Amino acid sequence: MPNDHHVAAAPEQDRQARASPIERFSLALVAWSEKWFPDAFVFVVVACVVVALGTILHGGDPLSVSQAFGEGFWSIIPFTMQMAMVAVTGYVLALSPPVAWLLHALARVPSTPRRAVVFIGTLSILLSLVNWGLSLIFSGLLVREMARRTDLRLDYRAAGAAGYLGMGCGFTLGMSSSAAQLQATPASIPATLMPITGVIEFSQTILTWQNLVVVVLVTVVSAVVCYFTTPSPERSMTAQDLGVDLTQDRAEKAQRQRPGDYLEFSPWLTVAVVMLAAGWLYLTFSNGNPFITMSQLNTYNFVFLLLGLLLHWRPRSFLESFGRAMPSISGVMLQFPFYGGIGYVLTKVANAQGNTLSDAIAHWFVSLAHDSSIFSLLVSIYSAFLGFFIPSAGGKWVIEAPYVMDAANQIQAHLGWTVMVYNIAETLPNFINPFWMLPLLGILRLKSKDLVGYTAMQFLVHFPIVIVAGAILMHTFTYVAPVVPAH
Repeated sequence: MPNDHHVAAAPEQDRQARASPIERFSLALVAWSEKWFPDAFVFVVVACVVVALGTILHGGDPLSVSQAFGEGFWSIIPFTMQMAMVAVTGYVLALSPPVAWLLHALARVPSTPRRAVVFIGTLSILLSLVNWGLSLIFSGLLVREMARRTDLRLDYRAAGAAGYLGMGCGFTLGMSSSAAQLQATPASIPATLMPITGVIEFSQTILTWQNLVVVVLVTVVSAVVCYFTTPSPERSMTAQDLGVDLTQDRAEKAQRQRPGDYLEFSPWLTVAVVMLAAGWLYLTFSNGNPFITMSQLNTYNFVFLLLGLLLHWRPRSFLESFGRAMPSISGVMLQFPFYGGIGYVLTKVANAQGNTLSDAIAHWFVSLAHDSSIFSLLVSIYSAFLGFFIPSAGGKWVIEAPYVMDAANQIQAHLGWTVMVYNIAETLPNFINPFWMLPLLGILRLKSKDLVGYTAMQFLVHFPIVIVAGAILMHTFTYVAPVVPAH
C-alpha cells in the first residue's frame, strides 16, 4: 500500500511542477483558505459584534442595541423559510426519476472533454436562473454521469468546477435571486426597509433587457474560461485517477413491506394533491405575466413543490428525496435569523442626533459617489468584499439594503438596477469561498481544493468585466421613487 501511494503521488507532483503560474496561485490560495478560513457562521457572529460595537461608537445606547438585536432576530423568519424551500424544491426535482433519465441522455451529448466542460458550465448557469438548488444538484449528478463514459477522458475537477458556475455567477440574475424575490414580495420586505425601497417588481430587476445582456455576457465569459482552462487529455485527472467511486448514485428502490405502506407507494395521493391545487394554479396564472406571478416567493415554491411531487409520482420517493435535501439548507436556517438581528441594529438604534448607523453608511456612500456609475462600482466592490466573508446566497441583502438603497435614493440611482448591481457582484466570491460548494462536493466526493483552482480563475476573469458592465448599464435607467403599497 505505501508503494501504491508513492506511485500515485508522483504524477501529482509532476503535474504541480508543470502547472502554470495562475494554477499555482490558485492552489496556494486554496491551501491558505483551507488552513485559515473558519466556518461561515463565525463570520456572521463577527458581523454581529462589529455592527453592535459600531452602533455603540456611533452614539447608540448599548441596551437599545441589545433590544434591537433580539427584536430583529426572528423578523425575517418567513423569508428564511421561503429561501430554504427554494433550495429544497430544487434538490427534490434534481433527484426525481425523470431527471435521472434526462441526465443519462444529456451525458451523451458532448463529443470531447473540453466541450463537455463547457456544456456542463453553460447548463449550470441556465438552470440556476430558474432554481439554484436544482442547478447545483443536477450539475453534480451530470458530472458523475459524464465521468462514467469510457470514450471520454474527462477532467473530473474541471467538470466539477463547471457544475458550480450557476452558484458563482448565475443564480442571482434569475428567478431564485433572494434579493429580487424579497423586493418583489411585499409580505417578505422588513417593515424598516419598506419605506426606503418600496416594492420592486421583476420588471425592474431580472426581467430587464439590461439583465439579459449581463446573463449573456457571464455565460459567454464562463464558457470561454471553461474551454481554455480544461486540461488536455494527457494532463487530465479523471474520477478514476482521483479514486472517486462512480457506482450508481440512486439509492436502491424501496419496496412495500406491510399493508400500511400501500398509500406511500401509490400515486393516487399525488394525483389528488395536484388536482386539488390545479384550480388555484389556474386562477393565479390566468391573469397577467406568469414571470411576474412567479416573483411571489410563496407561488414560486408552491409550483416547484407540486412539480417535484408530480415527477417523483409516488409519495415514498418524494419523501426520501426531501430528506436527502435537508443538509443543504442548514446554513440558511442558522444564519438568516442573525441577518435579521443585524438589520434591526443597523436601522433601529439612533444616536442623540437621531441618525442610525445605516444612515451614516449611506452618507458615506453618497459622499464618495458623485454619480450613479461611481455608486454602482462602489456597491459592487463592497458587496463582493462582504460576500467573501458572509456567503449568504443573497440573504445578506437584508443587512446592506437599508443603507445602500437609502444612498441610491439620495443619488437617484435606479432602485431596481441597484438590486441587480448587488446581485451581479455578491455571488462572485462563491468562486473562492467554498461554503455553497459543500452540497456539490458531497455529490462529487471531492474536496474544495480540487475545484477552487478552476473557480478562482473564473473569479479573476469575471470580476472586472461584470462590475464595469453593471456601472455602464446603470446609465440606461431613469430613477423611479419607491413605490410603497397602501395598507
